[in-house]
Amino acid sequence: MGVGKVKADKITTLQTTVIIVSFMLAAGLLTLPRVMVKDSMTPDVWISIILAGGIVFLSGWIMVKLSQRFPESTFYQYVQRIIGRAAGKVIGVLLVIYFVCIAGFEIRSVEEVTAFFLLEGTPVWAISAPFMWISLYLCMGGVGAMGKICQIIFPITASIFLLICLLGLNVFELNNLRPVLSEGVMPVFKALKTTTLTFTGTECMLIILCRMEKPEKATRVVGLAIGIAVVFYIAAVILCIGAFSVEGVITRTWPFLDLARSFEVEYLVLERFESLLLSIWIMQIFATFSIAFYCASLGVSQILNRSYSATLFILLPAIYILSQIPQNLNELFSLGTILGNGAIILFGLLPLPLLLISRWRGVRS
Repeated sequence: MGVGKVKADKITTLQTTVIIVSFMLAAGLLTLPRVMVKDSMTPDVWISIILAGGIVFLSGWIMVKLSQRFPESTFYQYVQRIIGRAAGKVIGVLLVIYFVCIAGFEIRSVEEVTAFFLLEGTPVWAISAPFMWISLYLCMGGVGAMGKICQIIFPITASIFLLICLLGLNVFELNNLRPVLSEGVMPVFKALKTTTLTFTGTECMLIILCRMEKPEKATRVVGLAIGIAVVFYIAAVILCIGAFSVEGVITRTWPFLDLARSFEVEYLVLERFESLLLSIWIMQIFATFSIAFYCASLGVSQILNRSYSATLFILLPAIYILSQIPQNLNELFSLGTILGNGAIILFGLLPLPLLLISRWRGVRS
């Protein structure tokens, strides 16, 4: 594969949408209800999700407008033209570090949950090794291969998620969500930052917009992807609070997983559904890991002008070593918070000045 670039693979509008949705729906799907309720101590956190969706869309719109000025380049390439080669490479390296950390976070998350719920006693390397090598094979096919995989994964995810939500209504108690805004709007704003961090995912548009067959539809893609993620998160939060109450959600590490374990259906082939939920969750983690791995490898390849394929093999062990640094779940969750704060700086504050500078200097493709 060529130096600093991938084969001329393209992705459709639909594939781009499911790539962003898959990037968003990862570990947050299982932990978001607890994290949000812990910050606000109110059942009104579903309002925070809607507000956070609006904020993330604004941020995503700015990133799309920036990338659309350079429809044939990735962020790693055009940022050097906007602010100079040296400063651009520094920012590019920061993005690479961010995506490497995201990949490490996801691989460690899948180790923790799989070892606890599915493969107790299995060495963690035996869980993560096949996961990572398959992802490497996928990434060697470029973003087009990832788009096709996400196109397969997402309908399965949506179907099983919808089934669990419908069955979860059996343990749902509407009174746990009442009264609405009983403690005012301040608790809603308290949960806003945490919720916004969960929506990180639109940043991959900085890398993959140049691979779209129709980059002019990127804004619509971002809006649709965020809308789908909002629906998923609102459903998960409302059902968890309705089933366990605010106090019950706080005491659970993985509330939505506990929701899937809280009911049995005797007349179906499967009586319990946590295995199905874990299956789709692992698929989503695989998609998120692969996208982050691809973005990081492409960044190193383009910044250092090295082979993309060779970069994949070099980064893989680095990601695994990084994933083993957190000593326990608390440290893993702390890493997730740090990554979220880094995302705010890199993708919430940086794209707007870059867009203004590029317009002021008249720099474009």
